[in-house]
Amino acid sequence: MLRSLLRPALFGGLLCCAAPALAVDIDAASYGFPLSNPFEATIAGTPPDLRPQLPSDDDIDQADYDLKLRPERQFELPENFWPVTKLRYRLARQDGKAPLIFIISGTGANYASGKTEELKRLFYSAGYHVVQLSSPTSYDFMSAASRTATPGISSADAEDLYRVMMAVRAQHPGLEVSDYYLTGYSLGGLHAAFVSALDEQQRQFNFKRVLLLNPPVNLYTSVTNLDRLVQTRVAGVDNHTTYFDLVLQKLTRYFEENGQIDMNEAMLYDFQKSGQKLSNEQLAMLIGTSFRFSVSDMAFTADLINRRGLITPPNYPISEGTSLTPFFKRALQCDFDCYIVDQLVPYWRAKYNGGSLLQLIDQVSLYSLEQYLKSSHKVAVMHNADDLILGPGDIGFLRRTFGERLTLYPRGGHCGNLNYRVNSDAMLEFFRG
Repeated sequence: MLRSLLRPALFGGLLCCAAPALAVDIDAASYGFPLSNPFEATIAGTPPDLRPQLPSDDDIDQADYDLKLRPERQFELPENFWPVTKLRYRLARQDGKAPLIFIISGTGANYASGKTEELKRLFYSAGYHVVQLSSPTSYDFMSAASRTATPGISSADAEDLYRVMMAVRAQHPGLEVSDYYLTGYSLGGLHAAFVSALDEQQRQFNFKRVLLLNPPVNLYTSVTNLDRLVQTRVAGVDNHTTYFDLVLQKLTRYFEENGQIDMNEAMLYDFQKSGQKLSNEQLAMLIGTSFRFSVSDMAFTADLINRRGLITPPNYPISEGTSLTPFFKRALQCDFDCYIVDQLVPYWRAKYNGGSLLQLIDQVSLYSLEQYLKSSHKVAVMHNADDLILGPGDIGFLRRTFGERLTLYPRGGHCGNLNYRVNSDAMLEFFRG
């Protein structure tokens, strides 16, 4: 239940003799996205005047709903988990029959996170019913919908998501749906690929089109890249001045110069144009810190629910009024490597008769779906060449696997250009076919 304090402001068969179709590479000069620094793009996103005109919440017929899923598992939730015994999601509905699109949120994010909301407004404006889902790595999903409360095994996470999707549909029998679509950003993009592959077997939705937005290719590479950012050496940070002291000093000076601070993406964009702008090292630390909070949240929740005793003693009495500060500090010392070694791998070996760490990495990444993704014309990817989560060979894998169904933008960092007009138009064009 540890709350992350920061969120990222946070991826047709061919004849054997035919040459593979080429990916759509967008030229940097014609693209027009103004942020060439991937760290800045990741945090600040698209400047407001370059975003599409979308409806406000007042113009959207939407509501939040709860699901009581009762997942089969060998444990009961601790007493202080009472607020998340039901899984909450958001549904925006059109008048009458319309296509429905599911949106899967990114690492640690719940259904109402900023990027999920932006995508909701985009697809709603285009005439879709929209269902917003939390990430299987968020504490609310882990508590109310996961059968294992140990996210990271992509196929199992996809099964949990699929069960949630079917429950959402069953909860709205009067909702008129013409076709089903699916998308997800960041880790949600990886999950969307696994959900799509599962649907090919179970045929509950027969998704017409599936779009992966900035997904990790090798999940281990991606989380390792983000984990390393928090280890960045930052000038001005020492035993007397913490990183947050340094950022606060910059914000204070910015306030003195500008007279106000409205903490949003537009402010961050303007801030980076000011004399107080953060260096690349400082931006990297900010992104890495946000990710570390998400991982710590996940590690703490998995340990507590499963009573593994790695962070919280298994018999320690925890109620609604218990101070979690000592466990918060302990959880922050656990990066994703720590979570994999201490919790995920032991669970995978016990539950699935798993083998080496390399085998696990292969099974939870896009590699394991390579043949399906090569042959499924309905699945496409939009990614950025400068995305922080990509490693050596990842773009090559996407080119070989998706061919012309890969659109590669030259800049945007990690999901920083999702709400850029050019990207928004391309998303809608893909779903329209």
